[in-house]
Amino acid sequence: MTDAAPAPDQETRLALYKKMLEVRYLEKRAYDLSLQNLIKGPCHLAQGQEAIASAFGVAMRDDDYTFCTYRGHAHTLVRGASMSGILGELMGRECGLMRGKGGSMHLTSVEHGVMGSYAIIGAHLPIAAGAAWSAQYRGTKQVSVCFFGDGATNIGAFHEALNLAAIWNLPVVFVCENNFYMEYTPIAAVTAVKNPAADRASAYGLDAIIVDGNDVDAVYKVACEALDRARAGQGPSLIEALTYRHGGHSPSDTGKYRPDEEVAVWLQRDPIPRYRQRLLSAGTDESSLVTIENEAQQAIDEATEQARNSPLPPLEIADIDLWADGSTAWRN
Repeated sequence: MTDAAPAPDQETRLALYKKMLEVRYLEKRAYDLSLQNLIKGPCHLAQGQEAIASAFGVAMRDDDYTFCTYRGHAHTLVRGASMSGILGELMGRECGLMRGKGGSMHLTSVEHGVMGSYAIIGAHLPIAAGAAWSAQYRGTKQVSVCFFGDGATNIGAFHEALNLAAIWNLPVVFVCENNFYMEYTPIAAVTAVKNPAADRASAYGLDAIIVDGNDVDAVYKVACEALDRARAGQGPSLIEALTYRHGGHSPSDTGKYRPDEEVAVWLQRDPIPRYRQRLLSAGTDESSLVTIENEAQQAIDEATEQARNSPLPPLEIADIDLWADGSTAWRN
């Protein structure tokens, strides 16, 4: 575990709090819309894990790359994608980031550096390494940040990507969001080491970095250090952030396989009220926090209405964005 992080400046602190709130409100609204059957298919939420994505969202440069899993709403939002674009995509509407064709599990916003959410476990790790190699080759100082769950650490692509990144000294940061469950199975039940990511770092010549993923200050500090290291040409980092999802794997999962005592302990470590109290204790005026909270609530309400009122995508776009030239014309 990393040492307690020194507090960032006040502007950064408020930005961290704002991003965590926006993610929480977005995820709560997605849950409600899923129960109303306005979101079709799987919808994997990350309530309780907001600190990790938010810290990196504040720390990253605008031209850096993000790669994430199907639990990627948070990582997409913190890079600057709109709430209405995300909710619209979840609801399969025209205003969605991909005009409703990708859905919850495939959020992408290239203009914001979000290079896709990947439904195949671990598939995006080698792709993130490839993007880092591109940045290295072009000399742009861009960094590729790749988020994945604890279950991906037992996938071959995890080891292949780490090995390649280490050999080529790539500017990539691998972030394992260890919420202790790979879908419904405790990661400890199927993994030979206690820390599925950090305990394997030494095999690739990397430092074992473990951070409290529910402490946004601590994650921000580690994120800044890893990003600076990558930009300075010092190679990849592997971070294991310990966190916990408040709900089940998806809205249809009640999560009863998790012990009640365990859930209660982690709910007490909710990153948002924890950080709010820290800000107040450090002298932040409560009215400033209330303003941020009210603005975030207004933003999600407005985004919801925009997404609800957006039409379904027209049938004529069904064959668009499937092939390299934007259509099926090459086949004819």
